[in-house]
Amino acid sequence: MVNVTFAVPVELHEIMRRHPEIKWSEIARKAMWEYARKLEFMERIAGESRLSEKDVLELDKRIKAGLRGRYKGVSEGEKQ
Repeated sequence: MVNVTFAVPVELHEIMRRHPEIKWSEIARKAMWEYARKLEFMERIAGESRLSEKDVLELDKRIKAGLRGRYKGVSEGEKQ
């Protein structure tokens, strides 16, 4: 298994520090797997479609932007 290091906001780190009984790396691993599975699913759908490559790229861009917004706590319709 490969080790990955990433930064978290100070507020999140404080919560994590107060709960050492939780396996935070397992939670992060599961969340990343869920995200990766969704991306793979969307790529598979796009690969089997009759849309043009340009259509697929636009759809991919919109889906990923929506997912990014969702995981950043921003709804799809809101502007940052």
